[in-house]
Amino acid sequence: MAESLADNKGIEKKSGQILVVEDEVEIRELISLLLLRQGHRVEQVGSAIEAKDRLRDHPYDLMVLDWMLPQMTGLELLQYLQEHQMRRPPILMVTAKAEPVDIVRGLENGADDYITKPFEPSVFAARVKALLRRSLSPQSTNPGELLKAGQLSMNLATYEVRCGSENLHLTPSEFKIVSEMVQNQGRVLTRDYLVKVVQGDGISVTGRTIDTHVFGLRKKLGDCGEWIETIRGVGYRMRGE
Repeated sequence: MAESLADNKGIEKKSGQILVVEDEVEIRELISLLLLRQGHRVEQVGSAIEAKDRLRDHPYDLMVLDWMLPQMTGLELLQYLQEHQMRRPPILMVTAKAEPVDIVRGLENGADDYITKPFEPSVFAARVKALLRRSLSPQSTNPGELLKAGQLSMNLATYEVRCGSENLHLTPSEFKIVSEMVQNQGRVLTRDYLVKVVQGDGISVTGRTIDTHVFGLRKKLGDCGEWIETIRGVGYRMRGE
């Protein structure tokens, strides 16, 4: 079914290869069906351990990840991917853990977006579309361009980020935020603007999401994180030279 939908030329440019990681069969089948109806190609696994093996051998455009999984939780998988700097797609966490502290933990540990169960299919579809828009769209900037701000350097072609000589591992959302800040050094970027940079138009996300990403970025960037200034009540700015 997935192949026949993906072969449709009208869908092909917007379709993606998606890995669904969910241990409850009914929910996994529901999510997969929603994705198939959007024209995506879908693979399913029931554990984070299986997902880890798939990610090691296959490139995906998106991963839909549950938190409460057997043997290894979804949060532990996110932490593993960051610690081992594994190549990973954008990640949409879909979970019943709905407390604000849980959402913050999920985003801080590498999830690019977070939806709580039960969810509205239309909201799920919109979040998937927004994340895939980033992973499937070609870069608008010069792919060979090297961005710099003090000791911070970013390669837009390879997604490499360094603070001095130290290699840093950022999530796709974090990379988007930093690259936007570096390209607009000295300019204040509002939270609303950064929400659009990260999520795309039509997605309702609060400034709290951006604050969480920036908090995590400052820790990851180390000394280079001092270049990010908070403009109280407005947003953030990358300090100029």
